[in-house]
Amino acid sequence: MAELNTGGGDSKGKKVRSKKQDAGVDLTAMVDLAFLLITFFMLTTSLSKPQSMNLAMPDKTPEDQPPVELTISEDRTLTILLGEKNKMVWYYGLANEPIEGPTVVGYGKNGIRKELLSKIKSVVEKYGDPKKGLIVLVKASKKSTYRNLVDILDEIAITKVPTYAIVDITPEEKAMLEKEELLTK
Repeated sequence: MAELNTGGGDSKGKKVRSKKQDAGVDLTAMVDLAFLLITFFMLTTSLSKPQSMNLAMPDKTPEDQPPVELTISEDRTLTILLGEKNKMVWYYGLANEPIEGPTVVGYGKNGIRKELLSKIKSVVEKYGDPKKGLIVLVKASKKSTYRNLVDILDEIAITKVPTYAIVDITPEEKAMLEKEELLTK
């Protein structure tokens, strides 16, 4: 049993007074209660779980087998080039003959999100089949940051783009990206 003793010492050489009994406070119940509360809150709190985005990666093809070439209609393809200093350039169609663009935009609801939503809507109206929806190709340059890639994947998730891929950037797209970034400076 824990006990709290207050005051009272012995008096040497002084007149003896009547002894008062020291106040004793039993702290056992309070200590038990404190440990019960600590264990209760530790067991009932849920730890924050990291949120992650599902990303499907293709199977590795054997080296002796050539890569499969896919032909996609150019009016379903939107390409996003990620550059330095949070700059982003998009074009619609093929790189050598784009149907629309290249255009420099930013992130957010008035930037790339607005463009993605309008392209999704136009592709569905044209083909009438949601399965033949917009295809977005994301191409990051060496000067872009990991945060830029995460931000564009978030925008794609928000707009519910049915098909998207992260692809290597070509030399002609690097030149297009640098040209557009110089024009906007």
